Amino acid sequence: MKRNLALWLVLTFVLTGAVTLMAQDYSMAPPKVLVVQREFIKPGMAGNPHMRTESAFVQAMAAAKWPTRYIGMDSMSGPSRALFMVGYDSFADWEKDSLATQKNATLSAALDKALIADGQLLTGYDAGVLFYREDMSLRPNATNVAQSRYFEIMRFKIRQGHDQEWSDLTKMYVDGFNKASQTQHWVVYQSQYGADNGGVYLVITAMKSLAEVDTGMADFGKFAGLLGADGMKKVNELTAACVEDVQVNLFAFNPKMSYPPDAWVKADPGFWKTAAPAPKAAAKPEAKPAQ
Repeated sequence: MKRNLALWLVLTFVLTGAVTLMAQDYSMAPPKVLVVQREFIKPGMAGNPHMRTESAFVQAMAAAKWPTRYIGMDSMSGPSRALFMVGYDSFADWEKDSLATQKNATLSAALDKALIADGQLLTGYDAGVLFYREDMSLRPNATNVAQSRYFEIMRFKIRQGHDQEWSDLTKMYVDGFNKASQTQHWVVYQSQYGADNGGVYLVITAMKSLAEVDTGMADFGKFAGLLGADGMKKVNELTAACVEDVQVNLFAFNPKMSYPPDAWVKADPGFWKTAAPAPKAAAKPEAKPAQ
C-alpha cells in the first residue's frame, strides 16, 4: 500500500502466496479489490534492517493521517520476501486513493525518499491486483483477522479453457468442508491485473496459531471420508484437468511493517502497537565552546 497508492503499481503479478487486507475494519467482509505488493529481500537484509526502512513508510502515512491502511508480513517458506496488502470497495476507490496520494506533495516526497532506502535491500519487486470471489469462499468472516498472526496462502494457476472444472472443484471443497468441519474457513481472490491475470486464484486462510494447521490436516481426513472413494476420485480428476500449478506458503504478520486500522489496534493493542523503529538520524557535531 505504501507504493500501491500510485497507479504504476499495476505491474507484473506472479504471486507465490499472499493476501487479505481491508481499508475498513478487518472484522468485516473481505474487500472486493485487493492490491498486493511483493518484495524480495537480499540475504542478510531481512529482519531489523528491512523493518527499519519500512518504518519510514509507516511514519509517512501516519504523519499524513492517511485513511488507507495496509498490512505487512514476512515469508516463513519459500524465497525470503515481504508482502504488503491493501483492500478497496471498488476499482474506482483504488483510483481515488492513488490520485489523492499523487496530489499530496509532502506524502509523495516522503514515500519517494523511503523507496530509495528500501530499494537498496531488495533483489526484486512486483505487484498484482485481484478481486474477491465470494462464491468460492467458505465462512469468510469466521476469524477476526485483527487477532490473527498468519496467512496460509495457496496459489492455483488454472489451465486456459478449464474454468468450469475449477468452478466444479471449488464447489466440491466448499460443500464438503462445510459438512466436515464447523471451523474451516478461507477466502478466494482471482487475479485481475498482472502476468497471470484471470488465471490465478489465491485461497487464503487466516490463522491465530499454527495449531490450526494440524486441525486442518485432520479435517481434510473427515472431508475425504465424507466424499468417499468415488468423490475423491472426482476431486483428483478435476484437479488434474484444470490445475496447472499449485503453491502453498505461510506468512507471518509483522506489525512493525504495517499501518493497521485503528479498530485492529484497539482489538489487540499488545500486538499492533509495536511500532517500527525510526531510522536513525545522523549525529550532529557538538558545538565547540567559544574561544
